[in-house]
Amino acid sequence: MHALSSPTVMPDGLLQGLHTAPDAATLAYQLAQVVAGQLRQAVARRGQALLVVSGGSTPVPFFEALSTCELPWSRVVVTLADERWLPDTHPDSNARLVRAHLLQGAAAEARFVPLFNGAPHPAQGLPALEAELVRLPWPADVVILGMGADGHTASLFPHAPELSEALSPEGAGRCVAVSAPQAPNVPVPRVSLNARTLLDTRQLMLHLTGEAKLTLLRQAAASCDRQACPIALAVCQSTVPCAVFHT
Repeated sequence: MHALSSPTVMPDGLLQGLHTAPDAATLAYQLAQVVAGQLRQAVARRGQALLVVSGGSTPVPFFEALSTCELPWSRVVVTLADERWLPDTHPDSNARLVRAHLLQGAAAEARFVPLFNGAPHPAQGLPALEAELVRLPWPADVVILGMGADGHTASLFPHAPELSEALSPEGAGRCVAVSAPQAPNVPVPRVSLNARTLLDTRQLMLHLTGEAKLTLLRQAAASCDRQACPIALAVCQSTVPCAVFHT
């Protein structure tokens, strides 16, 4: 097992630590080992575990590393932080990504709760999705978020029409319908867990690659402007432990 590097406190003092690795494969392995440990502990204490993951290209090696970890997978529930409103046969579907790279081998025994439910539009699918999400064993044991080059996380985009609703701590429900973002993001409607739900976890982890993203994260931690840089919802709070895994 690779040892984690010594934590470095981020500028706002709210983050648990910054874990670095020399390359993406090593980082993915390290993150998988930590997440697996959290899930084992959750199952031992409560009989089940809830893991919330993100899509995109960055988590693929992490998914593949986690899928090989020895876990009581049948007691693990996996869901997504967000989803493009596309069937899981579409190449841009996050559910397709999870099934192809995480739910393999023994990990296929995990219960997967996708966010897309076939409704014509995310807003029309929200009632059924909310009913599904409310039955999950919250708080999550681990929520893993990425970040786009524009500072978005999950499908919460800077200055988006639905962002104020999504960021509200008093917002109803657990998810929000998201209008199609502009390119280079995949320009299709989406659904995203709201900020209150993303923070309804025992451990938050950010998985980032590239110096530009680390610089942007530090800027978000310094400004705490959630409208301009939604990832600030994770780094500008003190209620949930937040660790950053970066290479």
